[in-house]
Amino acid sequence: MRIARPSPEVTQAAVELFKALGNEHRLAILSTLSARSCCVHEIVESLGISQSLASQHLRVLRTTGLVGTARRGQEVVYSIKDRHVTRMVDDAVRHVQED
Repeated sequence: MRIARPSPEVTQAAVELFKALGNEHRLAILSTLSARSCCVHEIVESLGISQSLASQHLRVLRTTGLVGTARRGQEVVYSIKDRHVTRMVDDAVRHVQED
């Protein structure tokens, strides 16, 4: 039986997705956003990182399509675009905790 392989473009997109998930700050941001949508300053307070660092990681998460934005007055609110991501992050953390 022959197994269909994804195209090089799909493979590269998957690699970029896993790279985005392979950073402790980005994983923490996704974990925070899985509970609720947040502004940058809320993420900074929650994780104890600088605003510039949070913004850099949010940019990566937006580029890979994991996180989206909306306006709330003058603030930009970040949220997870696809709830599958929330489940994936939760499952990964649970898997590590069980081992």
